[in-house]
Formats: sequence, C-alpha cells, structure tokens
Amino acid sequence: MTSPSRSAPTLVPGLAADDAIDALVEASGGRVGLTGVLGHLNRVAEPAWGPGSAVSHAFAWDEADQRSRRWWPQGVTSSSEARLPRGDPWPGPPVLLTTSYAKKVGGLDKGSRITVADLGDPDRVRYRHVLLVRAVRDDTGAVDLRPVKAHAGGVVWHGPWLYVAATRRGVLAFRLDDVVRVSPAPPDRLGRHEDGDGLAGFGHGYALPLHHVLGPPEPSDGEAATPPAMRYSFLSLARGLDGRTALLAGEYDAGGGTRRLVVFDLDATGAPVTDPSGVAASTHVADGVDRMQGAVWLPDGRLAVTASDGRYRRGHLWVGAPGALERRRSAVPVGPEDLTSWPERGELWTATEYPGHRLAVALHL
Repeated sequence: MTSPSRSAPTLVPGLAADDAIDALVEASGGRVGLTGVLGHLNRVAEPAWGPGSAVSHAFAWDEADQRSRRWWPQGVTSSSEARLPRGDPWPGPPVLLTTSYAKKVGGLDKGSRITVADLGDPDRVRYRHVLLVRAVRDDTGAVDLRPVKAHAGGVVWHGPWLYVAATRRGVLAFRLDDVVRVSPAPPDRLGRHEDGDGLAGFGHGYALPLHHVLGPPEPSDGEAATPPAMRYSFLSLARGLDGRTALLAGEYDAGGGTRRLVVFDLDATGAPVTDPSGVAASTHVADGVDRMQGAVWLPDGRLAVTASDGRYRRGHLWVGAPGALERRRSAVPVGPEDLTSWPERGELWTATEYPGHRLAVALHL
C-alpha cells in the first residue's frame, strides 16, 4: 500500500445529534434496534437466477420492489462485517443489509432507506425496509423528522455503526441501536402527524436517525482545490491490511474524472482513527476502472471491483493486485452496484438496481 499524503482525502466527524435522537426515542416509545426489525419482517424475496459467470446464487425482491420507480437499490453489507476486532460475532441470523435512494415521484423525494434481509432460510428470504431520517427539534423544542437525501451508493455495518456513502457530502454515520418505530400511515407524510400524536415515516414502520456526518474539511481561504474533492460513491470493510481494519471508499466515474480507491483506518470501536486535530486521513491504495460501482479487499491481498456496462449489458468483475486489475467480462448481472465480502460463506455479494431485474447476488469468492 502507498503511504498517506497531505493531498489524500480527509474526513472530519461532525457534531453528534444525540439530543434530537434522544427526543425521537422518547416520542416513539423507545429504541428497538436492529433486533426489533428482524422480529417483524414483512416482505418475502424469492430465489432467482442471476446471469453472469461469477454468480453463485441470487434472490429477487418482491413484485412491488421490483416495479418501484421510486426506490433504487445501491449499497450492500452483511452481518459478516459487523464484528469488531477481538469482538464477538453477530449473534443473530445471517443478515444482508442493502441501501436504496429515492427518485422524486409525484413531486415527493423520500430520501434514502436500508433494507434488512434475514438469510437464515435461503428459499424464503424475509426482509423489511427502514427509512433513514434526520431527527430535528422545532422552535417549540418538539422533535420532527427530515429525509436523508443521499445517493447511498455504498454501506458498511461495523460494530454499532452503519456507514453510508453520500458522494460529495462524505460518509453518514448511524447507530443501528437507534432504530425506532414510526407510523407507516400516511405514506406521503414524514414527521409529526397534524394532530401532534406520533410520527409518520413515509409508509415505513421503522426509522433510523442520522447520528453524525463524516464530511470533508472546510477549505481554508485561498486553498487550492487540488486534488479534486473525493466523491464517496461506495464503501466496504477492508480486513487484514497489515493487521488493520479500514473503511475502503471509492469513486464512480464514466470517463474523464478521478477513480480513486482510498482507505481510512478504523479503531477498536469501529470509528475512524483521527489525529489530535480531529481529522481522519486516508491512504490512497489504487486508481480503479471506468464505471466502478464497488470494491472489496480479498483475503489473498487482491482487489475485486464491480463495474457496470449500461442498462442492457451484463456488468464486469475486475480482479487483481492494486493497480493491475484484470477484467472478467459479463461476470455479473446487468446493473451491479456496491460490493461486500462474506468470507465465512466463501462469497462476495452485490445488488442490482434496474426495475424488473433487481437482485441480491452472491458471487464465488
């Protein structure tokens, strides 16, 4: 790996929203966390065929999610990434967790959400959507909700934290224990009901509030914009980097821009390592490929990268040493997105985004 440099992208943790989250917890009847969601899964996915030479198996979301013109799947992580260094493994069932962003439909932008899927029964995968929200206080001190508007192109679940890629805003940090119940009705309303009784969640029964933002530092007066600001298009958890655990972030680009892959070291709590001034510095590990959608560090030290190839052609899988990736053509289905490693199962996982062809896909590790 290359060494950190002063020109490498950096992130700065923003202020935590603890006060507003505590008010939300009180107004919603308490935290239920991820285990509360897993106890009330309300949708069923079905085994499906996933085209591509690297595909092991796949499942398809239900018909409503397949047809949706609002919600577009993006990021993917799993309970494999949840374990902290020297910590206990995730005690529950095998869980795949994906993200989606919302396109504006009927003049309404619902932001972004996560999908929690229990893979305990591969023939009948049950799942549920959880809305991502910002908890805020109004002028009277009462709590209200706002949508989290982010592309959510990548996601990592590590220890108590869920990290969501937010392009030029950096990385959004959530605590999975902060999941609360909200009212699914009416589906076009978010926040306090007009009668002041309870909180609505854009048709979702559960919501996860944003804890803080890991954002790019504010530029100093007269500071040159070199290198270009990092676009956090996707994320994965890099394990085994000289005994370190790190957040691997990369940039999507269709031509002419930067395609950097960088890592941020994580500490024993799962938070980014910062210097005395509170800045988390990255290490540049490689430049990627055109239309790069996801990347993971493999146990043998190589990189695996998904790349899309338009709406009607299968995607590609690039594998190799950093800086020397080799393409495996048409190895993954059309529209591949983020990528995550599940070494205990001998698999990589990705998700596809296009309506009618929305799959969660396992690849041969």
